[in-house]
Amino acid sequence: MNDMKEKEAIEEATGLAPREIYEVIRREGKEELERPHKSLVWSGFAAGIMISFSVLAKAILRTYLPDTPGRYLIENFGYSFGFLLVIMGRLQLFTENTITTVFPLVASPTRTMLGRVLRLWSTVLAANVVGAFCAASLFAFTPAIPSDLLPAITELSEHALGFSPGVAFARAIPAGVLVAALVWMLPQSPASSFWLIIAFTWLIAAGDFAHIVAGSVEMWFLLLTGAKEVTEAAFGFFIPVFFGNVVGGTVIFTLMAWGQVQEEVDNGSK
Repeated sequence: MNDMKEKEAIEEATGLAPREIYEVIRREGKEELERPHKSLVWSGFAAGIMISFSVLAKAILRTYLPDTPGRYLIENFGYSFGFLLVIMGRLQLFTENTITTVFPLVASPTRTMLGRVLRLWSTVLAANVVGAFCAASLFAFTPAIPSDLLPAITELSEHALGFSPGVAFARAIPAGVLVAALVWMLPQSPASSFWLIIAFTWLIAAGDFAHIVAGSVEMWFLLLTGAKEVTEAAFGFFIPVFFGNVVGGTVIFTLMAWGQVQEEVDNGSK
């Protein structure tokens, strides 16, 4: 009995091995790929709305904090609020799927599996963007948001869409890596998920990196208020940031994570 307790204590102290983390995320991705289309749409739509609280919270802090040298670092904690709602609420966020649904694909690289992954990606991203549009419409056209916050929302949005396409693509790569790294770490430390989400998403904001879904709220706000044209938003922000997030989340982090467990997975399946 004592030996059993000692073994459990050792396992708890050492945490999950990389292969075990991979398996947790692979199973989660497999479950997501098997979810009904309607469930994905509604979950992604809700995530697009909830992520708007990242923009709103950051605008609140920028508006009401005194203009001091340290304000920038503090206001970026606001960016974490939307991600807390989305990730802890288990809603479908496109950038999480750049790792979760890719593990089932690399484990079973078939045309059918690739089609399922692309179907989920397109469904979730479209639902996220529609949700972001609804949230931005609320900001722009209703009194739901205090008028005092609108200058800060405009300022934040103009900055987010103010990069050239090349810079937007480059700034999106670290954001993709950080979101994928966050997803990788959550199974290891479920009790610390709140703080992990805050730390990683704060770093995305403080590092001035670009996230396709949170940035879509800002993109829609500028489009709806007439401050940006559709072609500017599409080719200057949306397309380069989409590819940058995919490169960071899938090409860089996910494939490196797969590389460290591939031999163990292959040997375990024999």
